[in-house]
Amino acid sequence: MKKMKRVLVGLSLLLVMSSVLAACGGKSNSSNAPNSSPAPTTNNSNTPPPSNEKVTVNLWSFTDEIPNMTEKYIATHPDANVEFKTTVIATTDGAYQPALDQALAGGGKDAPDIYAAESAFVLKYSQGDASDYAANYADLGLDDQMVKDAGIAQYSVDIGSKDGQLKALGYQATGGAFIYRRSLAKETFGTDDPATIKNEVGPGWDKFFEAAAKLKAKGYGIVSGDGDIWHPIENSSDKGWIVDGKLHIDPKREQFLDLAKKLKDNDYFNDTQDWQEGWFADMSGTGPKPVFGFFGPAWLINYTLKDNVKDTFGDWAVTEPPTGFFWGGTWLLANKDVAKDDAKKQAVADFIKWVTLDTSDTGLQYYWANGTMKDGEQGTKDSVASSVVMSNSNGETALVGGQNMFDVFVPANANASGKNLTQYDESINTIWRDQVRQYTAGSKDRNAAIADFKQQVKDQLGIDSE
Repeated sequence: MKKMKRVLVGLSLLLVMSSVLAACGGKSNSSNAPNSSPAPTTNNSNTPPPSNEKVTVNLWSFTDEIPNMTEKYIATHPDANVEFKTTVIATTDGAYQPALDQALAGGGKDAPDIYAAESAFVLKYSQGDASDYAANYADLGLDDQMVKDAGIAQYSVDIGSKDGQLKALGYQATGGAFIYRRSLAKETFGTDDPATIKNEVGPGWDKFFEAAAKLKAKGYGIVSGDGDIWHPIENSSDKGWIVDGKLHIDPKREQFLDLAKKLKDNDYFNDTQDWQEGWFADMSGTGPKPVFGFFGPAWLINYTLKDNVKDTFGDWAVTEPPTGFFWGGTWLLANKDVAKDDAKKQAVADFIKWVTLDTSDTGLQYYWANGTMKDGEQGTKDSVASSVVMSNSNGETALVGGQNMFDVFVPANANASGKNLTQYDESINTIWRDQVRQYTAGSKDRNAAIADFKQQVKDQLGIDSE
């Protein structure tokens, strides 16, 4: 009996000690931990939460696209110990960036753990003024070999990297193609075969304008407006707008003045402006004259043409453009502070990997490429960052006559360059395109347009010219 009492006393003491130790270890992550037993500050940030306590990840975005992905992630990862708190602020009136900047600078438990940036301003967060807030992917356990194994488009990697360290990746790939009307191709060139049409419209702008002359003879415009050729010109330039802190006009971008005027003077288009009513009318074939094609990535097919082609549905095809380019896209970044907490770091890394690097048939990009985000429902198929995923996916789309558009967009993504962007592109592009339109309209000469462009950049952004 005495021996049994000693055993019971020993067990009681062991249980008491275990309870105290458990209280100390769980203090930093549990609101129920006793206040009388503070955890050592040296271990707080690295102590994972109890298995029944969810890790809260703050996700910031400018649309509901990525927040909606979290629902699919939770559904396909029932054991994931995470819950997402999402904040969506539209880019309308420039509201998103100031709010994001303030939240990143403020830090604390409500700071963004994962945040999105689109192509118009991603360099600010991956390479520019706000890049110090972003974690290196390698510090999250997402290394360069994973990027190579997934066949991620290099332009996307370049845009998301600073000093050789990857800080952001996208899930879409937005390499551009030339999207054209099959019926107009047959009447003008005798075929609608993409392999033949790519040699009619390119490579190079000289070939493109030869095609424009042939189309004009049939009563067609080759594009809708000058904005249709701007994106391939802008994103195929050798250098960006800023070189060594000065405004630089790359010769290929300066050539836009001449090419836009050539479109205007020869009546090769309907002189519309992108994203306005006339531009959309040309997609449906209801503009002043039928328009042959548009330059753009897969999203232009899926989310713009799809809603506007009307009776021309199915009368489209995709081929290689005169020059490689990309247009748009969204990148994911992680707050460097997530590395201070092992559990949060793991939760953030797992989600970003699923979105940007997972090449399996249960990864986000496979669902995205095949239009299977919703079970039992065929959704929109889209070009994704991973060439491995696209090679294993079905890119046949009815809008382009059943063509497998991935056959064009995989090389399009590979041919795009991400080395000619700056964090000021959104503002400078607006100024530049306005001056080009004034020049082509005849309201000022070429030299005046360039001089006024330089002056406005200096006045608005404080950037001097070379």
